[in-house]
Amino acid sequence: MFEVRDRVAFVTGAASGLGLAYAEVMAENGARVVLSDIDGAGAERESARLRAAGHSVEALTLDVADLPAIRTAIDATVAKHGRLDACFANAGISAGPGPFTETGQIANVSLEAFERVVHINLTSVFATMQAAAVHMQRQRAGRIIVTASISGLRSESVSGYGYAATKAAIINLVRHAATELAQYNVLINAIAPGPFRTNIADGILRRRPEVVRDFEEAVPLHRIAEPDEIKGLALYLASDASSYVTGTVIPIDGGATAW
Repeated sequence: MFEVRDRVAFVTGAASGLGLAYAEVMAENGARVVLSDIDGAGAERESARLRAAGHSVEALTLDVADLPAIRTAIDATVAKHGRLDACFANAGISAGPGPFTETGQIANVSLEAFERVVHINLTSVFATMQAAAVHMQRQRAGRIIVTASISGLRSESVSGYGYAATKAAIINLVRHAATELAQYNVLINAIAPGPFRTNIADGILRRRPEVVRDFEEAVPLHRIAEPDEIKGLALYLASDASSYVTGTVIPIDGGATAW
């Protein structure tokens, strides 16, 4: 049921964090994986490590702010491998501090910074989904997995306005696209992580130990997750095990949204 051997997967933001975990679990289970990231050196470093372990992976420098480049990269992947079976629209950025800090208050949020977050976290995700859907419709099969956040499901004091808004928006984007593309057997779902140790979160966690304590107190499991802990869910959504699952948003948050 969880077999993904020889399937082709494309991952954005794959040089570290959750994107790297997605790429790793697909490669470790026999998929052919393209690791794309604005950090091209990081993507190549991780690809080299995975290739050395015997996996079929390649690296690609991709800035998702460049929307035409997304289509070019996905088209090139299909041209090379003949198909696209799974696309992880994962790349994103932080919106800065949350509304309970002085700089994060609504009156002090830069509109330019807000628009940049919208462009990266929402528009580029749509462009990634769109580019993947073109090929998956033709194949009449495929999986698109989008990284949302529990910040899109409820208010989170540590999340900036742009981050919360865009994560909420992509959740509905997933639902909307899932209803259209179901007729082509293209399944689209969102993963909504809680507190994970990623590049976005780690900076805050290193600078502000009190935030670590706040996260741990806010999660029934009383700890922050490691990126590897998302692998099982990612493999499930990319495989035939989830053949009747589309339009869903699955929290993976240590129970945070249960409180």
